[in-house]
Amino acid sequence: MIQSGTYLNVIDNSGAKVASCIKVISGYRRRYAHIGDIITISIKSLRSKRRSVSKTKKGEVYKAVVVRTKTVKKSFCGDNLSFLENSAVLLNKQNKFIGTRIFGSVPKSFRYTKFLKIASLSLGLVS
Repeated sequence: MIQSGTYLNVIDNSGAKVASCIKVISGYRRRYAHIGDIITISIKSLRSKRRSVSKTKKGEVYKAVVVRTKTVKKSFCGDNLSFLENSAVLLNKQNKFIGTRIFGSVPKSFRYTKFLKIASLSLGLVS
């Protein structure tokens, strides 16, 4: 579960390394975001090797899609899915991806959402 103030790793090649959640976007008075939800984030730190050619800057505000969470997500078929870190992928104002690559694996459920491109850009899929 991601709420305001939660720190997330950015797992694309946009240049950002760590971001903090500002707000969960969808829903009235919604407190938590899970895998696949859109949140508003602020960039806290950049990747050290990519600072000069980074597409993002420290302190800027972006939208992001939550890709991994530490809390267990239970599906109807009985699968339990959890990861070791909270992570997200950055979006611009038109909900297009800023980066062109995604590092690490993502849940297979992204195949059936409007973010199909996350599944195709990632290194692997987890059930």
